Parts: sequence; C-alpha cells; structure tokens
Amino acid sequence: MSKKIFFVDDEIVIRENIRSCIDWEKEGFFYCGDAPDGELALPMIEEHRPDILITDIKMPFMNGLELSTIVRKRFPDIKIVLLSGHDEFDYARQALRIGIEDYCLKPLDSTDIIKLMREVSTKIDREYEQKRKIDQLAQSLSDMEEESRDQLVSKLCGGIIASAEAVEMASMLGVPLLARHYAVIVTDIRVHIDSDHSAHTQVSDFAAEVTNLISENVDFLTSKRSRTETVWVLKSEQHETLRNLLDLLTEKVKMNESSHSSHFSIGIGSIQDRLQGVHDSFLEAEEDKYWRRLTEQHRRTLFELSSSFDVNTYLDRDAFIEYLSTGSPRQAEKQIRQLALGLADVEWSTSLFGFYTLSDLTFEVIRKAIKLYRTVPTEVKHIEKMKEIIRLVKSFDEACDYLIQLANQFWKWRLDSASKYGDLIAQVKSYVQNHFGQEGLSLQDAADQVNVSASHLSKVFSQETGQTFTEFLMMTRIRKAIELMQSTNAKSYEIANEIGYSDPHYFSNLFKRVTGMTIRDFRKHGQLEDFEWGQGGMRGA
Repeated sequence: MSKKIFFVDDEIVIRENIRSCIDWEKEGFFYCGDAPDGELALPMIEEHRPDILITDIKMPFMNGLELSTIVRKRFPDIKIVLLSGHDEFDYARQALRIGIEDYCLKPLDSTDIIKLMREVSTKIDREYEQKRKIDQLAQSLSDMEEESRDQLVSKLCGGIIASAEAVEMASMLGVPLLARHYAVIVTDIRVHIDSDHSAHTQVSDFAAEVTNLISENVDFLTSKRSRTETVWVLKSEQHETLRNLLDLLTEKVKMNESSHSSHFSIGIGSIQDRLQGVHDSFLEAEEDKYWRRLTEQHRRTLFELSSSFDVNTYLDRDAFIEYLSTGSPRQAEKQIRQLALGLADVEWSTSLFGFYTLSDLTFEVIRKAIKLYRTVPTEVKHIEKMKEIIRLVKSFDEACDYLIQLANQFWKWRLDSASKYGDLIAQVKSYVQNHFGQEGLSLQDAADQVNVSASHLSKVFSQETGQTFTEFLMMTRIRKAIELMQSTNAKSYEIANEIGYSDPHYFSNLFKRVTGMTIRDFRKHGQLEDFEWGQGGMRGA
C-alpha cells in the first residue's frame, strides 16, 4: 500500500523540486500535498493524514519543531523527518525529544530522499505487522478467556465441577464468582421468519431491556448455549434484591407475551445459597422455560383462532391457581364451578376454545406445582394423557369435572411432597456404589435408573441429603480410591481408571483438594480412620 507523503518548506523552489523531480508513484509513494509553513500545514495534515511528514525547521509563523510537537501529540502514528540547513546540535537534541524518525541536513538530492523514505516506509510496515500480531494475540487471548468463561458457566450449570475447583478456575480467569445468593435464568430469543421489521425491532428492544435490567441490579456470568439461547448465572449479596429482580423479569415477560410475531422466552430457576446449587437452579430454569414454551404455543394457537380471544374472559387462571395454593378440597366443587362460570358460554362441540383454555390452565397448574413440590411427573406421556382427557370434554359440566380432577391432582402432589424420599435416595446411593467406576456417570444416568427426571432427582437429593449428586459421587470415588491405596499396590493412574477418572492428573489434583494431601504423602502417612466423613465431604480429624 502506497505511503502518503506531505512536505513543508518555506522555500517554494524546494517544494516544487520535491513535488516534480521525483516520480513518487513509481517509487511506491503518494505525494498528497505541501505547505510553506507549519500553520498552513496543520489543517492540511489533518485532512490528508499522511504516513510521513517531511518538514524544514526554519520557517515563519510556525517552525518545524513547533509543527512536529503538535503533530506528535495529535497524530502519533505519523512519521516525521526534519530537514535543516543548520548543523546545530540543539536542533537535533530538541528533535530527538519530540520523537522524530530522522534528522537530515540540506541539501538532499532525490536519491537521498527516496532512500530515506524507503527506510521510514519499511519501519512503518514493520510496526504495522507487529501491531497486527499483537492485536491478533490479544484477540486470541480474549477468545480463549471468553471460551473459558463459557466452560465455567457450563460446568457449574451441568453440575460437573466441585465448588473449590470452580472458585479456582474463576480466580485464574479474574472472574469474581463467590456470592451469598445465586439464581440461573435461561433466555431464548426467537423471531418468526415471516415477521416484519417492527417485530424484529420489538424483540431486540425487549431483549436489550431485560439485559439492562439485569445489569443494573446484580452481577452475573453469561454463556451462549446456541444462536438463540443464553444462560445467566445471577449473583447477589441480598436475597431480596435477587427475588425482586426475578419477579420483575417474570412480569415483564408476561407483558411481552401480547406480541405474537416475536418470541422472548425465559426460564427462571430458584434462588440458591450455595455455589453447588447453581446446578439445581439451572435445571429448574430449563424446566420452567419448557413449560412456558408449551403455554406460549397454545396461546399462539388461541390467538390464531381469534385475535380477540382472551383466555381470562372464560377462566381467571390466576384466581384458580391461587385457590389451589391456599384453598382446601372441602369446598372444591362449589368454588371451582364459581371460578369456571365463564366456560359456560363456550361452544364445546364446535369450538377449540375450550380445549385450549383447559390446556393452558393445565400447563400453568403444572408449572406452579413444579415450583412448589418435588413429586410432579413431567414426562411427555403424562402430559399427553392429560390432553387426551381434555379432548373428551364436551360440556360445561364435564369441564368442571376436569377442573376438580386437576385440583385434586395438585393437592395430591402437595401431599406426596410432604412425605420422605428415603427409598428413592437409597436406590440412587446404591446405584452410585455399584457404578462409580463407570466413566461419565451422570445425574441423568441415576435419574433414568429410578424413573424420575434429572431435575426432580437433583432437587430431592440435595434437599434430603444436604449435598448434590455430584458431590456424593465424587466423595464415593475418593473413598474407594483411599481403600485401594491402603489395600493394593496399584499405581495412581490405575486407581483413577478404576474409580471412573480417565485423566490421572485430574484425579491427583482432586484427591489433594479433597484430602489436603498428595497421593504420595497419603501413601506414606494417611490412614482412612484419620479422616472424618460427613455430608460436606472429608476433612482431617
């Protein structure tokens, strides 16, 4: 790329010679202008932004040193070459302080000038290449850091990283992780292909509003899961601050649901007081997002059937759910028929309004039960079974019977939730004891074994045992490793493989973090009875 040259000298003959006696284009340069003094040169330099400025020192109005000082401050990338007919040390010393590229004495012939310009041009190219490499390295490091942050969020939400390891990883990334309270939300932004420009603008504006709302109230970590989905780990020292934010987000999303050309879905998990609880909150957020999406799909269908249709005209969902939460089965039939009076106007035999109204309410009831209780089955087959029952409703009386049945199911979930889960927990612990050596053993594997959802098992296991499934699995493996160290001469990598860790270095680091001793030191001095085992893990007695 041609370098631009700008020349300043008060002698017009010298300027004309410099301009016309050198074939600048042939030499690989572009002569962009000249001026008789620094004062006239400055606005032209600002306009042309030359790569190289050649200026005489002795000039009226503004001399070369004054011009160079201003240019160096305002345009630090411009290379400056000073020319002077005076071989004086003071000029050279001032020029060096300014930071010029070269200082040459007049007269200079065209060969000397071209040689000097090529040297300066080479230096420009070299600096540009160095800057490009530095910028490239900085971008690479930034990408690596962003990827590492994504991994941290992913591991926390996936429940595959212990608290100590997460804190250590966050420290290495310079990310403040610890807080008194955590919650996870998952946002999903989608705009339908056939939506107009205003719909795209609307959803973009709403997404920005949500982002600003979060940023203004709490600290957070984010990770992009896909083109449309983002996971947010929210942190706050104040429980009330986090609670108010989650409630406000919920209300804003409800208000946004009036738009049917755009889609902003959100899943909100519960507030947790421990770092390991981020996993539970994430599972709840995923489940919450799933049910919101189902609800939105049904409401969209209702809107397509009739743009004026309002489900609350037929049935007040909030009042019905409030009754389920605070009421009792004793007055169920009377109360529910009163709440459902609007459904008496539905043409059940010819209209789909009734079906979608009951479906919409059913989804809301299930979502409420999931948040409150731990006994709610969320399998697709169970949902489809309830929808089949709704399809059979052909009258107001049958609709009331279904709503009473739905209420009784809700109260049954509440009753079941009050019981203990001893048998379920015992089955899970037994499964882990028999399969801990299986690499990649996960919460989902255990959930499949006992026929419950992973999110349900995670909540139950944490609340009943005081530790997460991941913590229990890790401690089971470490204890087995200690037994093998005391009873065999197996190498550490063999023990790691035996207990389900394919990476011996990871196992070694994990062992030291949990026991406080290296494997070598433990073989020399450690004994199993020297450690106390509890819900939180193991510590020296």
